[in-house]
Amino acid sequence: MTTPHTHTTTQGTIAVLGLGRMGEAIATRLAAQGWDVVGWTRSGRTSDAVKTTGDANDAVAAADFVLLALFDGPACRQVLDDVRDLLRTDTLVLNTSTIAPAEASELARQFGPSYVHAPVLGSVPAVAAGTLQILAAADHDALDRARPVLEALGTVRRIDDASTAAALKLIANSSLAGAVLAMRDSLRQADALGLPRAQVLDVLELGQLGGFVARKRPFLDTDTHPAPAAATFTIRALSKDMALLADASNTPLRSASGLADTPADPAPDPEADIAVAATVPAVEEAVLAPLRAYICGHATGDPSHFRDAFLPAAHIEGIRDGAFVSWHLDEYCTLFSGRPAPDEPTRTRRIDAVDVHGTVATATMTLSHGADTFTDVFLLARVADGWRIANKAYHRRTCTT
Repeated sequence: MTTPHTHTTTQGTIAVLGLGRMGEAIATRLAAQGWDVVGWTRSGRTSDAVKTTGDANDAVAAADFVLLALFDGPACRQVLDDVRDLLRTDTLVLNTSTIAPAEASELARQFGPSYVHAPVLGSVPAVAAGTLQILAAADHDALDRARPVLEALGTVRRIDDASTAAALKLIANSSLAGAVLAMRDSLRQADALGLPRAQVLDVLELGQLGGFVARKRPFLDTDTHPAPAAATFTIRALSKDMALLADASNTPLRSASGLADTPADPAPDPEADIAVAATVPAVEEAVLAPLRAYICGHATGDPSHFRDAFLPAAHIEGIRDGAFVSWHLDEYCTLFSGRPAPDEPTRTRRIDAVDVHGTVATATMTLSHGADTFTDVFLLARVADGWRIANKAYHRRTCTT
């Protein structure tokens, strides 16, 4: 690990390609550290902090370093394809963009020792302070040349290869997505309990989510509504990163859909800060209505509640007495006598999770019925007369002690 230090004289020319939130902050920081910086962005937007050009080729033609701060892998490939012929043989490409491991590996293969894959941990405030953590993958000579540029931005951590550096960046962001979803759950439960938001945030700031709350409090507080321009890391960007991780690992990842798909109407602006995704209200009552009707059916033993909860063509399926069963709704309703179970006062039911995706939703529920605990998994659909359960599958666990 190395310590960031300051450059006070011009060290070389850096072309920063991409002047979004991070690119602008990086270009500004490098210029302030004494580097000759020229910026370019696909949108044609100019910068007040550094000189810009409308032609990427002009930016790279005289550059010692070409630093990419682009949204995704396709953007990196397109921009590098466009400027490849103008790159000098001694120019280093420093890619700080968050892209898929396979994309990073392919760029490293194409550009060989001229390529440094250097995704960063930290957002705009960390850039400005020079405290980014930089996961840099390159051969030793290239990294030695790139180190003064990277150390102007933060601390360099050498990684063995580009694919690993890209994967580690995605893993780091997955923990951030987890914090957003954990914060969302906490705020929804607090709202359901009628707790004041400010007081809730005060307490959460004392716990494991304290750092997140401290950094993002203006976005989390109901009394403040920062504009999207104030975002340091957007919902769209984090959703993209989680989708990349799920694709690369081929492993289910709740945050990949949990951030991108929300039941709020209107949904949060994708360009809003990630903290705004944590403030999405709980699932609307219309989605919960058939689940509550289902609970009433069990509580009362009255099958009419199940007919309110399910679509007429619904199936209820699971393992019963060691054999798979699949009941039509009518068959399922015959299992109920119209009276509560004798031990109903001791039974409990809890909706564990609901995820809404447009006109369909999934839900899970835990039912504690004496010695038996059921996990019910529902598929719901929004039809003409509202939300209904299309199908249910269940697992039964019996306590034998």
